[in-house]
Amino acid sequence: MTLDVTWALQWVRRSAEVVAEHRVELIELDRQIGDGDHGENLHRGFTAVVSRLDGLETPPTEVGEVLKVVATTLMSTVGGAAGPLYGTAYLRAAKVTGLTELGSDAVVALLEAGLEGVVARGKATTGEKTMVDAWSPAVAAAQEAAARGDSPLEVLDAAAVAAEAGAVATDPMVATKGRASYLGERSAGHRDPGAASSALLLRAAHEAAAEGPRA
Repeated sequence: MTLDVTWALQWVRRSAEVVAEHRVELIELDRQIGDGDHGENLHRGFTAVVSRLDGLETPPTEVGEVLKVVATTLMSTVGGAAGPLYGTAYLRAAKVTGLTELGSDAVVALLEAGLEGVVARGKATTGEKTMVDAWSPAVAAAQEAAARGDSPLEVLDAAAVAAEAGAVATDPMVATKGRASYLGERSAGHRDPGAASSALLLRAAHEAAAEGPRA
């Protein structure tokens, strides 16, 4: 199987749905170690993305076109650190997916570019209690899955599973980047909201591929 622009559009819609479903959870996570607006900001951002895509006169034909719309919209509508971080991730991913169909290696390239965008914008590495702690294991798992010859669907599932585990692994970490770092040792015991939302969005990518075209 391959993934095409229909999958990309469904990924956006599923992302908007899952962010809405977990909005309060993300708000509460961010309230513990941040300013409490992560869930609301992402909800506003992905609602705007769906609206913008629905309003395009010419439908996109490539995955990269969809991801570019996501990037520019999130950058202009999402406040705090999340807008620039996610915006850069999707923008970098868009630049490597100027294709009508993605195989497993292209999915890996998409995820690698996303991680590179987050790292470049946030100047973070693993173990600092940020979304990198979800993205980095996701990319490693995707690379391993593709190397085994797994399908794009299986690659996305492997990435999502690893991201979910990575998000959980931020619970005991002491934050050394971002607003949470101001809390020092008090940041331990709380899950990083960016890692949590990253895991949700990567799972949404898998779900969009698994469910196939919507009616």
